[in-house]
Amino acid sequence: MGDLLRTPLYEEHIRDKAKMVDFAGWEMPVQYTSIIEEVENVRKDVGIFDVSHMGEIFIEGPETVRFVDFLITNDFAGITYGDAIYSPMCNENGGIIDDLIAYKVNSEKAYLVVNASNKDKDFEWISRWAKKFDVEVTDRSMEYGLIAIQGPNAEKKLQEIADIVLSELGFYTFKEGRIRGVKGIISRTGYTGEDGFEFLVEWDMAVTVWRTLKEYGMKPAGLGARDLLRLEASYLLYGSDMDENANPLEAGLSWTVKLDKEDFIGKEALQKVKAEGTTRRLVGMVLEGRNIARHGYKIFKDGEEVGFITSGSYSPTLGKSIALGYVKKPHTKKGTKLQVEIRKKMVEAEVVKLPFYRGSVKSKK
Repeated sequence: MGDLLRTPLYEEHIRDKAKMVDFAGWEMPVQYTSIIEEVENVRKDVGIFDVSHMGEIFIEGPETVRFVDFLITNDFAGITYGDAIYSPMCNENGGIIDDLIAYKVNSEKAYLVVNASNKDKDFEWISRWAKKFDVEVTDRSMEYGLIAIQGPNAEKKLQEIADIVLSELGFYTFKEGRIRGVKGIISRTGYTGEDGFEFLVEWDMAVTVWRTLKEYGMKPAGLGARDLLRLEASYLLYGSDMDENANPLEAGLSWTVKLDKEDFIGKEALQKVKAEGTTRRLVGMVLEGRNIARHGYKIFKDGEEVGFITSGSYSPTLGKSIALGYVKKPHTKKGTKLQVEIRKKMVEAEVVKLPFYRGSVKSKK
């Protein structure tokens, strides 16, 4: 294996004495102070995350809108320019290749922000299908830095240094703007369950922006806090909660699957799943005590193995041990009592309604 990749903010993380780890081939900060402190700061104030390891794949050409709509399960054709949309991208069998955010710039330009671990696979997949459309696909991941600004005070603090009116930027919309003079794309998106923004900026300008955000009282948070925040908000993590062996209907993402669209990759397979019904479902669970259910732990009902954990942790925000996992029907209803095997001991768990936590995040509704 070659050397790990580094984001444009690597030296900033070292300067701040962050604990660095290998994440999807990138040397990334897992924490600066403590994960719990960083989670609390994002929940109560505002934190900043380096998410420059994420992939940016640009699609340009006369058939851009039709092509992106064909690639993903959600309704890209139905959103307006300046809007973004969250969606799975599936294979022909309905399995999830990745979950991504698609940004609709204009009739001939869009870009997709994809998971770092899947970027190369995604680019190959997208390029393969692009041959059937009048579009060009470009991987521009190493041209941009991406910074997430998240928390209930994100708008208030960022407005001091942004040149656009942030209150006019709706949830899952984006606009070109400047942060203290540095040009980029500001979107009202994030993956923490709190209100916030993401700033796509040229690679060489990322350090300037990061230092400015810190100067205005925004504290860095690492991947450890990001993972805990997204779990509390019940957002799925690719590779843990979903992969090509899972389809969006069983993963609780049916709201992102528009079967009435003309066509998209995996449509026929997902129509069949919808007609026949799913055999399992991703559910949320609260465990007794402070027991932590790790990925892969087995789930039981009255001695019978009925599923497995995909993500789990103790939630400092809720003061409870929470987990996500796939469970066979009919054991997926709210209030169902289950058991999770943790270190050869059966721990009681109860199926609960998701999300576990709802913070200041905006809604399109």
